[in-house]
Parts: sequence; structure tokens; C-alpha cells
Amino acid sequence: MDDYELIDLIDRPELMETAAVWFSDKWGIPKEAYLECMSDYLEGKTEFGWYMCLYKGEIVGGLGVIFNDFHDRKDLNPNVCAVYTDENHRCKGIAGMLLHYVVEDMRAKGITPIYLVTDHIGFYERYGWEFYCMAQGDGEPEPTRLYIHR
Repeated sequence: MDDYELIDLIDRPELMETAAVWFSDKWGIPKEAYLECMSDYLEGKTEFGWYMCLYKGEIVGGLGVIFNDFHDRKDLNPNVCAVYTDENHRCKGIAGMLLHYVVEDMRAKGITPIYLVTDHIGFYERYGWEFYCMAQGDGEPEPTRLYIHR
């Protein structure tokens, strides 16, 4: 894991454009949406951050925190979003390290609990997340699982 580095975008603002393109490529959401959220973070308009794992200087994993991750439970916020690790870097604990990093950063800012939506069962529990309830995703035919980290 020596070649891996966890970063907070606030500490590496020059990566904003690269990060927005990376997340956009992974999730199919326009990079402008990521740029807007990231700009708000870098300009101090929100404490909800963006976190990445670099391997030899390249982004190989990441996640963000936004108010709501496109579901009907607007009262359950903020939400971890866009959790992703490149396939050739999976099973190395990157997602777990990022999840721990974001929980600790939010807690240091006095933001707790935090939430996330996912269709994975068993993955997030390993990192201290608990199933909380079902939520209806915007435009989704079926409800999805919503987790909490206290």
C-alpha cells in the first residue's frame, strides 16, 4: 500500500478538473455536476468534501459527500456518494480506507451521522455502517438500501 495515498480535495485543489472527469466517467453523471459540488467545497460554501485514493499520482478510488444522493429521504443527510474503486485496484482495502477517512473527517467537522444508499449487502457493514431503512431513488423502479454511520 506504499504507492497509495488518500487525499482530501481541499488539500489538492489542482485535481478538481481531473477528479470531476474521473467521477463522471465512472457514474455517467455530467462532470459539471461534480465540478459544482467540488467548487462549493473548495470555496467553503459547504463542509461536504471529496476524497480520493491516488496510486502513483493517478486517481484509482474516490467518494464524495453531498446533501442528498438522489433519493426521497431528504431528512437523512448528508450522504456519501459516488463510492468507486477502479477494478484493477479492488480487494486492497481502498474503499474501506476512504470510508473510514470520510467518517472521521465528517466527525471532526461535527457532522454525524452520515448516510449512504447502495444495493450492496454485506460490504458496508464491514466498515461500521448499519442498514437503516429503504429509500426510493429518484426515477428508480425499486427502493434501495439506505445505511447510516453513527
